[in-house]
Amino acid sequence: MIATAIALQDTTREAVNDPMVMELARDLLQSRHISEDEYIRKIYKYSALLASITTTLAISVLLTESEIDEMMNSIKEMESMGKDIDNGNNN
Repeated sequence: MIATAIALQDTTREAVNDPMVMELARDLLQSRHISEDEYIRKIYKYSALLASITTTLAISVLLTESEIDEMMNSIKEMESMGKDIDNGNNN
């Protein structure tokens, strides 16, 4: 349990220091004279990217490769079912 907590802490650190995340953070820091709407868009993009990378890295700590494959297959199946329902093919 402690090893998992440490690994999750490491993945968070890795996500924060990811080059794409750092570039967006740098852009936010240097964006002093932009509109409120533009600032909101930039902070949203930054937080979404950071959350996405953190989640991806955390999943690799918490799940085995086969569990990740199973999860991805389930997601694809649910997306396919959703498309069928949207297209009126709800057999």
